[in-house]
Amino acid sequence: MTHSLIDTPLSVADAIRTRRSTRHYRPDPVPEQVLDELLNLTLAAPSSWNLQQRSIVVVTSDDGRRGLTWASNGQPHAQEAPVMLVFVAEAATREGDVDEVVVAGAAADAWSAEFQAIFAGAAPEFQADLAARGLAREYAVKGAMIAATHLMLAATSLGLATGPMDGWEEPKVKKVLGIDDREDLAIAVLIALGYPAEHRPSPGRHDRSRHLFGEQYGNPFART
Repeated sequence: MTHSLIDTPLSVADAIRTRRSTRHYRPDPVPEQVLDELLNLTLAAPSSWNLQQRSIVVVTSDDGRRGLTWASNGQPHAQEAPVMLVFVAEAATREGDVDEVVVAGAAADAWSAEFQAIFAGAAPEFQADLAARGLAREYAVKGAMIAATHLMLAATSLGLATGPMDGWEEPKVKKVLGIDDREDLAIAVLIALGYPAEHRPSPGRHDRSRHLFGEQYGNPFART
Protein backbone atom coordinates (compact mmCIF):
# COMPACT_ATOMS: atom_id res chain seq x y z
CA MET A 1 0.00 0.00 0.00
CA THR A 2 1.34 3.44 -0.92
CA HIS A 3 1.00 6.35 1.45
CA SER A 4 1.84 10.02 1.06
CA LEU A 5 1.11 13.28 2.79
CA ILE A 6 -2.63 13.44 3.30
CA ASP A 7 -4.44 16.08 1.25
CA THR A 8 -5.86 17.90 4.25
CA PRO A 9 -3.93 17.48 7.51
CA LEU A 10 -6.05 17.44 10.63
CA SER A 11 -6.30 20.63 12.64
CA VAL A 12 -4.45 20.76 15.95
CA ALA A 13 -7.76 20.43 17.81
CA ASP A 14 -8.80 17.37 15.80
CA ALA A 15 -5.35 15.80 16.20
CA ILE A 16 -5.64 16.18 19.97
CA ARG A 17 -9.13 14.69 19.98
CA THR A 18 -8.31 11.71 17.76
CA ARG A 19 -4.76 10.76 18.83
CA ARG A 20 -4.51 7.34 20.44
CA SER A 21 -1.57 5.40 21.84
CA THR A 22 -1.11 2.53 19.40
CA ARG A 23 0.65 -0.74 20.21
CA HIS A 24 0.22 -2.72 16.97
CA TYR A 25 1.29 -1.54 13.50
CA ARG A 26 1.12 -2.62 9.90
CA PRO A 27 4.50 -3.23 8.23
CA ASP A 28 3.85 -0.51 5.63
CA PRO A 29 6.86 1.84 5.52
CA VAL A 30 6.45 5.51 6.30
CA PRO A 31 7.28 7.39 3.06
CA GLU A 32 10.42 9.47 3.19
CA GLN A 33 8.63 12.75 2.44
CA VAL A 34 6.11 12.10 5.21
CA LEU A 35 8.79 11.26 7.76
CA ASP A 36 10.85 14.27 6.71
CA GLU A 37 7.91 16.65 7.15
CA LEU A 38 7.09 15.10 10.50
CA LEU A 39 10.64 15.48 11.79
CA ASN A 40 10.74 19.12 10.67
CA LEU A 41 7.53 19.81 12.59
CA THR A 42 8.92 18.05 15.65
CA LEU A 43 12.17 20.01 15.65
CA ALA A 44 10.14 23.24 15.55
CA ALA A 45 9.15 22.63 19.19
CA PRO A 46 10.09 25.30 21.72
CA SER A 47 12.89 24.78 24.23
CA SER A 48 14.46 26.57 27.19
CA TRP A 49 16.48 29.54 25.90
CA ASN A 50 15.97 28.07 22.42
CA LEU A 51 19.08 25.96 23.04
CA GLN A 52 17.29 22.89 21.64
CA GLN A 53 19.00 20.43 23.98
CA ARG A 54 17.19 17.42 22.56
CA SER A 55 17.87 15.17 19.63
CA ILE A 56 15.93 12.42 17.89
CA VAL A 57 17.43 9.11 16.86
CA VAL A 58 15.42 7.62 13.99
CA VAL A 59 15.60 3.81 14.09
CA THR A 60 14.26 1.89 11.09
CA SER A 61 16.66 -1.04 10.66
CA ASP A 62 15.71 -4.55 11.73
CA ASP A 63 18.75 -4.75 14.00
CA GLY A 64 17.98 -1.40 15.61
CA ARG A 65 14.35 -2.24 16.26
CA ARG A 66 15.32 -5.65 17.64
CA GLY A 67 17.68 -3.87 19.98
CA LEU A 68 14.96 -1.54 21.18
CA THR A 69 12.63 -4.52 21.64
CA TRP A 70 15.29 -6.02 23.91
CA ALA A 71 15.71 -2.70 25.71
CA SER A 72 11.95 -2.41 26.29
CA ASN A 73 11.48 -5.95 27.60
CA GLY A 74 9.80 -7.37 24.50
CA GLN A 75 7.03 -4.82 24.05
CA PRO A 76 5.36 -5.10 20.61
CA HIS A 77 5.86 -1.49 19.51
CA ALA A 78 9.47 -1.79 18.40
CA GLN A 79 8.87 -5.21 16.85
CA GLU A 80 6.04 -4.02 14.62
CA ALA A 81 6.36 -0.28 14.00
CA PRO A 82 8.48 0.52 10.91
CA VAL A 83 9.96 3.56 12.67
CA MET A 84 11.09 4.04 16.24
CA LEU A 85 11.98 7.50 17.45
CA VAL A 86 14.18 7.86 20.52
CA PHE A 87 14.23 11.30 22.13
CA VAL A 88 17.60 12.01 23.70
CA ALA A 89 17.97 14.79 26.26
CA GLU A 90 21.31 16.62 26.16
CA ALA A 91 22.13 17.87 29.64
CA ALA A 92 25.27 19.76 28.64
CA THR A 93 25.29 22.73 26.30
CA ARG A 94 27.55 22.04 23.34
CA GLU A 95 30.36 24.44 22.56
CA GLY A 96 29.15 27.13 20.20
CA ASP A 97 25.45 26.48 20.80
CA VAL A 98 24.80 29.84 22.43
CA ASP A 99 26.60 31.74 19.68
CA GLU A 100 24.73 29.81 17.01
CA VAL A 101 21.38 30.59 18.60
CA VAL A 102 22.26 34.29 18.87
CA VAL A 103 23.33 34.43 15.21
CA ALA A 104 20.13 32.67 14.10
CA GLY A 105 17.95 35.00 16.16
CA ALA A 106 19.67 38.03 14.67
CA ALA A 107 19.43 36.70 11.11
CA ALA A 108 15.70 36.12 11.55
CA ASP A 109 15.30 39.65 12.92
CA ALA A 110 13.68 38.01 15.94
CA TRP A 111 15.93 39.54 18.61
CA SER A 112 17.09 43.09 19.12
CA ALA A 113 20.81 43.82 19.50
CA GLU A 114 20.17 44.55 23.18
CA PHE A 115 18.52 41.17 23.73
CA GLN A 116 21.29 39.37 21.82
CA ALA A 117 23.85 40.85 24.20
CA ILE A 118 21.79 39.91 27.24
CA PHE A 119 21.20 36.38 25.94
CA ALA A 120 24.88 35.76 25.16
CA GLY A 121 25.74 36.32 28.81
CA ALA A 122 22.64 35.10 30.61
CA ALA A 123 22.11 31.77 28.81
CA PRO A 124 25.48 30.25 29.81
CA GLU A 125 25.02 31.54 33.37
CA PHE A 126 21.58 29.93 33.54
CA GLN A 127 22.93 26.59 32.25
CA ALA A 128 25.84 26.69 34.71
CA ASP A 129 23.41 27.33 37.57
CA LEU A 130 21.27 24.36 36.51
CA ALA A 131 24.33 22.13 36.44
CA ALA A 132 25.43 23.35 39.87
CA ARG A 133 22.00 22.51 41.30
CA GLY A 134 21.81 19.13 39.58
CA LEU A 135 18.91 20.22 37.37
CA ALA A 136 20.49 20.14 33.90
CA ARG A 137 19.20 16.66 33.09
CA GLU A 138 15.69 17.51 34.26
CA TYR A 139 15.51 20.61 32.08
CA ALA A 140 16.80 18.74 29.04
CA VAL A 141 14.25 15.95 29.54
CA LYS A 142 11.48 18.56 29.77
CA GLY A 143 12.55 19.97 26.41
CA ALA A 144 12.68 16.52 24.84
CA MET A 145 9.17 15.72 26.08
CA ILE A 146 7.80 18.95 24.61
CA ALA A 147 9.27 17.92 21.26
CA ALA A 148 7.84 14.41 21.66
CA THR A 149 4.37 15.87 22.18
CA HIS A 150 4.78 17.89 18.98
CA LEU A 151 5.73 14.65 17.25
CA MET A 152 2.63 12.76 18.36
CA LEU A 153 0.20 15.50 17.37
CA ALA A 154 1.94 16.19 14.06
CA ALA A 155 1.91 12.47 13.26
CA THR A 156 -1.82 12.24 13.95
CA SER A 157 -2.45 15.25 11.73
CA LEU A 158 -0.58 13.50 8.89
CA GLY A 159 -2.54 10.26 9.20
CA LEU A 160 0.00 8.28 11.24
CA ALA A 161 -0.25 6.53 14.57
CA THR A 162 2.17 6.77 17.49
CA GLY A 163 2.84 4.89 20.68
CA PRO A 164 4.77 6.63 23.46
CA MET A 165 6.53 3.90 25.40
CA ASP A 166 7.36 3.33 29.03
CA GLY A 167 8.87 0.24 30.59
CA TRP A 168 12.23 0.49 28.79
CA GLU A 169 15.59 0.40 30.53
CA GLU A 170 17.75 3.46 29.92
CA PRO A 171 21.15 1.69 30.07
CA LYS A 172 19.96 -0.80 27.45
CA VAL A 173 18.50 1.89 25.18
CA LYS A 174 21.73 3.88 25.41
CA LYS A 175 23.71 0.75 24.54
CA VAL A 176 21.57 0.18 21.43
CA LEU A 177 22.17 3.79 20.37
CA GLY A 178 25.91 3.60 21.04
CA ILE A 179 25.87 6.23 23.79
CA ASP A 180 26.22 4.02 26.86
CA ASP A 181 29.40 5.92 27.82
CA ARG A 182 27.70 9.36 27.70
CA GLU A 183 26.61 10.48 31.15
CA ASP A 184 25.57 13.85 29.72
CA LEU A 185 22.86 12.20 27.63
CA ALA A 186 19.56 10.81 28.92
CA ILE A 187 16.73 8.95 27.27
CA ALA A 188 13.49 10.92 27.56
CA VAL A 189 11.03 8.67 25.72
CA LEU A 190 10.67 6.11 22.94
CA ILE A 191 7.86 6.62 20.41
CA ALA A 192 6.70 4.07 17.85
CA LEU A 193 5.53 5.47 14.52
CA GLY A 194 3.63 3.88 11.65
CA TYR A 195 0.24 2.97 10.27
CA PRO A 196 -2.04 1.34 12.85
CA ALA A 197 -3.07 -2.31 12.70
CA GLU A 198 -5.72 -1.73 15.34
CA HIS A 199 -8.47 0.69 16.26
CA ARG A 200 -8.25 1.97 19.78
CA PRO A 201 -11.27 3.94 21.00
CA SER A 202 -10.74 6.62 23.59
CA PRO A 203 -10.73 5.21 27.13
CA GLY A 204 -12.00 8.57 28.37
CA ARG A 205 -10.55 10.93 30.96
CA HIS A 206 -11.50 11.93 34.49
CA ASP A 207 -14.05 14.68 34.90
CA ARG A 208 -12.10 17.88 34.45
CA SER A 209 -12.92 19.00 38.00
CA ARG A 210 -10.46 16.32 39.16
CA HIS A 211 -7.50 18.02 37.50
CA LEU A 212 -8.50 21.61 36.82
CA PHE A 213 -8.09 24.23 39.52
CA GLY A 214 -8.16 28.00 39.85
CA GLU A 215 -5.35 30.11 41.32
CA GLN A 216 -4.24 27.44 43.83
CA TYR A 217 -4.12 23.65 43.73
CA GLY A 218 -7.39 22.24 45.06
CA ASN A 219 -9.46 25.34 44.42
CA PRO A 220 -12.29 24.67 41.97
CA PHE A 221 -11.85 26.40 38.64
CA ALA A 222 -14.78 28.72 38.02
CA ARG A 223 -15.47 30.50 34.75
CA THR A 224 -15.69 34.26 35.13
